Amino acid sequence: MSIAERLPAPISRRASAGITMGPPSDNEDGGIALRPHAAASSFFRAMQLLPYRRREAMYALYDFCREVDDIADGDAPRSLKQTLLSDWRSELALLYAGRPRHAVTRRLGEAVHLYGLRCGDFLAVIDGMEMDVRTDIRAPSFALLDRYCECVAVAVGRLSVRIFGEQTPAGERVAAELGRALQLTNILRNLAEDAARHRLYLPRELLHAHSIFGTIPSWVLAHPALSDVCRDLAMLAEGHYDAAAPAIAACPRHTMRPAAVMLAVSRALLCKLLERGWRRLDEPVGIPAWHKPALLLRHGLAGR
Repeated sequence: MSIAERLPAPISRRASAGITMGPPSDNEDGGIALRPHAAASSFFRAMQLLPYRRREAMYALYDFCREVDDIADGDAPRSLKQTLLSDWRSELALLYAGRPRHAVTRRLGEAVHLYGLRCGDFLAVIDGMEMDVRTDIRAPSFALLDRYCECVAVAVGRLSVRIFGEQTPAGERVAAELGRALQLTNILRNLAEDAARHRLYLPRELLHAHSIFGTIPSWVLAHPALSDVCRDLAMLAEGHYDAAAPAIAACPRHTMRPAAVMLAVSRALLCKLLERGWRRLDEPVGIPAWHKPALLLRHGLAGR
């Protein structure tokens, strides 16, 4: 599944090749070159609502997530992927010891210092990547799926809300609820792409409830009851969106504008998925270009 487009509680793991731990950037400021396709995403529009330093911190977090994400979704052997992720654990240890070597962690250093970012949250993201690397996830239990969401979405959310300037229990609830909502929405959006990687994130209990007992992704996606399973999972996502909204409202408005925008955009995407259904998985689903600025104005700029 994806963590890059999900920020800020989640980013999109859709790269085709693994990324190695390369040398630091030659840029004078040690910065990271942001991917052109990512720069046009809803995430980057939402981040424009942040002050410069916080925005740069979010971009650095995005790049960390892309790095480990690309390893998990790459074509390298599992053993090499595990080694590369272990290298990132070592790099995080160096970061928190004040000696980062990689361009990404060098850029994260200031954010860690300014916003109190916790090493455990970064390590949790790697835990989630390792779940994908160890074995192809197929029809996980609700408990395992929730653990996966906690790692690849909620942990990123906790890092994000701290960068936004929110360290209260309400901010933690935003990360927990919005992270799960965004991750479940991504699961529903990326069924075909995940199946191509031999992965199936639909929970076992929902499949069994609709008399689907296989776990081969292509077979499940062709099952007549797939739409019923997906509608049930969409309702679970809606419940998390419903819980995230009051948590966002309980925080100072200026800190949570990016989260409010991401909630609005992703919830609109879930509505589009429900309208399309799950019979035509090759039919792309997105938010019309004209609708995104309206959501930004409504949820991000009002009351500035």
